[in-house]
This record gives sequence, structure tokens and C-alpha cells, in this order.
Amino acid sequence: MKKHGRELRLTVCLLALAMCATLLCSCLHTGKANSYTAAMPVIVVGSDNYPPFNYMSTDGTPTGVDVELATEAFRRLGCRAKFVTIDWEKKKELVENDTIDCIWGSFTMDGREEEYQWAGPYLYSRQVVAVRSDSDIYTLQDLAGKVVAVQSTTKPEELFLNAEQNGLPRLRRLYSLQNRDLIYTTLIKGYADALATHESAIRQFMKDYSVEYRILDEPLMTARLGVAFSKNRSDDLPQQLTEVFQEMLADGTVRQIVSRYLDDPEHYLDGLEDSTHA
Repeated sequence: MKKHGRELRLTVCLLALAMCATLLCSCLHTGKANSYTAAMPVIVVGSDNYPPFNYMSTDGTPTGVDVELATEAFRRLGCRAKFVTIDWEKKKELVENDTIDCIWGSFTMDGREEEYQWAGPYLYSRQVVAVRSDSDIYTLQDLAGKVVAVQSTTKPEELFLNAEQNGLPRLRRLYSLQNRDLIYTTLIKGYADALATHESAIRQFMKDYSVEYRILDEPLMTARLGVAFSKNRSDDLPQQLTEVFQEMLADGTVRQIVSRYLDDPEHYLDGLEDSTHA
């Protein structure tokens, strides 16, 4: 009887350990939707305040396009997304030292393919230049000798720092500001002649603050948005997330989420849904 009791306890312990192992590994071994529970493994997502992709709602919780996409995508992988606010300039350091699991915040893949492991693309975004409505700047070439404000470590900064090779005119000055909100203030106050960033972010700012900028017709570039993981990550989570993006594009989930925050979702999808059926 004692022997059977010990065997029973051992069997129960082994079953409990197996259940724990299944829970811990579930994020990497299921591609189906699961009910959201607090017991799910947590994926720490690093981002900054960047409406309409990631920002705090009136009740103090993260919301936005990327927040909703991350919540649903990781739920389908059996995980729970936890958004933390990071210093955007330190994003690569934070993902490489495992402070965060991934970088997700309207982040451009183009030109950074070798710096990270990527999941995506899940959306397109145009990098554009905006000016005051009374400005005499109408084309990118009109920026010659002008002052432009950008957020530091972003794609527009990179493009203007290498203006000649990117077919852009030489500026009089480039203001690279750590705080993204300051680039709008710089233009409003007349300290800069133009600003450059994601078109969706500019339109959100104009909507939120009733400000009228004129966006140049010619974009700086059309960028693919993705989720960046450490180059040294050893599991296949980036690939699994890419596959979930394809599912969410095909079943219309991405379009539904984008439509809640951005006008003309087709502008940001532009063939991505079709590619999932190829």
C-alpha cells in the first residue's frame, strides 16, 4: 500500500511538471487562438508613446493599433503581451540584454534587416515631410537650405543624414530630437521649416490638437512595419509571429483593428492581404 501511495504521488508530481512545461512552452508551440488568461507566459513588448500605434488611454492602460495587434497575435500563440514604455534611443540595447522581448511601435524594417530578427511585415507606412500651411515648400527638393526636425534614431534622421546618397537636398540644419512631441512644437514655433515622420503620426497629431499641416505629395519612402527581436534569439517566435500576421491579414483581423484608428486602412495594407493568398 505504501509503495502504491508513493507511486501515485510520483505520478501526480510528474503530471504537474508536465503541465507546467506545457504552459511555459505554449507560446512557441501553438498557432491556434486560446482564451486569454493571466497564467499565460508573458512577452514583454517595448515601445514608446506613439499615437495612434501605442499610447495611454484615459484609464491609463496602453492602447493603439500596435497594442491591439500584439494582444491578439500573442494570444493566438498562447502568450500574453505586456507593453512597457522604453527610451526609444536604447531600444536595441534593451532587446539584446533581454530587458524586453521585442520592439513593437511603428518600427521600420527597411534598412535594418540585418540588425534584428524580424516578424512581419504587418503594415505599410509612409515616411513623409510636413510643413505649415503657408509654407513655400512643395517638393522634397524645396527643402534645400531649410531646417528640418526629426526624432532621433528614426528612418527620416537616417535619410537626411545621408541626404546625397538618398537623393535628398542638403539642409541648412537637421534637428534630431529625442522627444517626438518636440518635433511638432519646433515646427509650430517656426524653429524648423519642416518635420519628417510617419504620415499616420502626423495625421493623428493634427486630429488631436486641431493643427493644420500640409503633407508633401512625394513621400520620403514607403516603409514596411515589423516587430524586432534580438539577433541572438534562439527560438522560432519571430517566425511564428510572422505566420500569425499572415493569418490575421487573411481573416481580416488586421484590417478591423487598423480601421478603428486610421482612415483608409487600404493605404496601410496595400496588397499585404492579397500576398497571404499567394
